[in-house]
Amino acid sequence: MYSIKPLNTQFETLISDKINHKTKPLGALGLLEPLAQQLVSIFSQGITTQSAFLDFQPAINQPTLIVFAGDHGVAAQGVSIAPSEVTAQMVANFAAGGAAINVFCTQLGWQLEVADCGTLTKVPNARIRDCRLGHITEPLNQHMAMSIEQVQQGFSNAKQLVLELKKSGCNTLAFGEMGIGNTTSAAAIMAAMLKLPASECVGKGTGVSDEVIARKVKVVEQALLLHKTQLDDPISMLAALGGFEIVHIVGAMLSAAEQQMAVLVDGFICNAAALVAIAINPNVKAYLIFAHSSNEQGHSKMLAHLKVRPLLQLDLRLGEGTGAALSLPLLQSALGFYNKMASFADAAVDDVV
Repeated sequence: MYSIKPLNTQFETLISDKINHKTKPLGALGLLEPLAQQLVSIFSQGITTQSAFLDFQPAINQPTLIVFAGDHGVAAQGVSIAPSEVTAQMVANFAAGGAAINVFCTQLGWQLEVADCGTLTKVPNARIRDCRLGHITEPLNQHMAMSIEQVQQGFSNAKQLVLELKKSGCNTLAFGEMGIGNTTSAAAIMAAMLKLPASECVGKGTGVSDEVIARKVKVVEQALLLHKTQLDDPISMLAALGGFEIVHIVGAMLSAAEQQMAVLVDGFICNAAALVAIAINPNVKAYLIFAHSSNEQGHSKMLAHLKVRPLLQLDLRLGEGTGAALSLPLLQSALGFYNKMASFADAAVDDVV
């Protein structure tokens, strides 16, 4: 389905030696050091000779954050603080530049794209990409959320968008989401993928009451029981439990890895999408950088399952890609020290390695 190459490790020793011989104690830059190692590995994949690699200056080019939006039929069962109509209203807000993600993207240098993957009401705005798979998913505890054909169309839409951005010069992507009810879908995906009870996967989302949490747990339990024969195949599971926006995020992650681009993974919903993408093709994981650990209770469990450390811990629970957006300066700093910091030999400082 996707031809994702494992990261070529031919220059790994050169990269680590360069990092280790900067004017600092070993490991003194903490998580920035493995981050630099990963970024340089990703960005140098097209280089074939050592001489070319030694002249290589890795850089983040045209970083782009895509917010995918979609509505969930399960929202009508009272699993969120807001009705489905808010999804389209927020999409309009993104297009108008008024949301948190707009502020952060403008501040930090991201290009922002907004894609309507299937909202209850279509927002008429030329700045919004039309990736619609329908106007809302089916309630996941009563029916398959969507068809296999809709999943495949979502993958195709995402691939087309990623290829367009790659062609424009982008080498770093992040994904955000908007969709009332989508933490319920993500919790169901997490429970299915990690074989955990619903109660360990369902959280407060954007801030619901204990009564609503109990309702969400019941809905997820019903969905897992209803679709138990669909859960071992990631595509079928995505059709049964996913959302239109989640499908696009999975497809975009896979497509970006296929194009050997760096991908910043945002919070709970995007991490659930990452679980599915990795299940479809494990090679995708090497291209994923986990931006933050959100305040959604299941997120830390997903990160632990994947054996990854996020860059930030800010107790965010907004979505939209905000955690991924805020992580960009750390990527820039990782490449900054790699490219510009003196080595012990350059600075005539006694080597402490």
